[in-house]
Amino acid sequence: MIAIIAEKPSVGLDIARVVGADTRNDGYCSGNGYMVTWALGHLVSLAMPDVYGYTKTTAEELPMLPVPFRLVSRQIRTDRGMVTDIAATKQLKVIDSVFSKCDSIIVATDAGREGELIFRWIYAFLECTKPFRRLWISSLTDEAIRKGLEELKDGTEYDSLYAAADSRAKADWLVGMNASRAFTLRYDVLLSVGRVQTPTLAIL
Repeated sequence: MIAIIAEKPSVGLDIARVVGADTRNDGYCSGNGYMVTWALGHLVSLAMPDVYGYTKTTAEELPMLPVPFRLVSRQIRTDRGMVTDIAATKQLKVIDSVFSKCDSIIVATDAGREGELIFRWIYAFLECTKPFRRLWISSLTDEAIRKGLEELKDGTEYDSLYAAADSRAKADWLVGMNASRAFTLRYDVLLSVGRVQTPTLAIL
């Protein structure tokens, strides 16, 4: 059995139809030797500061430098603070079950840095060790999917792309979390600062 993981349900359903995985289940499709599942965007993210013990906004706790960074199931902001996204946790369990029943994985997340990161963080979070190959396509026509499946690349060929995405995400965490707390302390008002967010808002 071969697992295929797409980035979103609509793409997963297109691929499932092409490979003949026509039995629809909760969170995946199966059939013809394949189990096709999908992420819901970033199901896994870097843990928030409190997970590392940074529970107070004080100058003494800055800079926050987690070693190592930890991955957690996606968090969402609520009136009670940050809580685990139930939908993300549920889909991660589905993906874990699919991976456990298959001998290998085809990565069909979007062809790009973020798509690679989405899969690699899921793979690491689930502590999966199954071999994986990469489906690299820019079109979702039946012909493009079939051609891509015939030209799968070894997953390790995209290690540098993953490293770039992982480094960018951790840099965003370091800049955003530290700068937000530093400016909050400096001006005594809750402020949010980010590598992309702040200059973009300044331009607007």
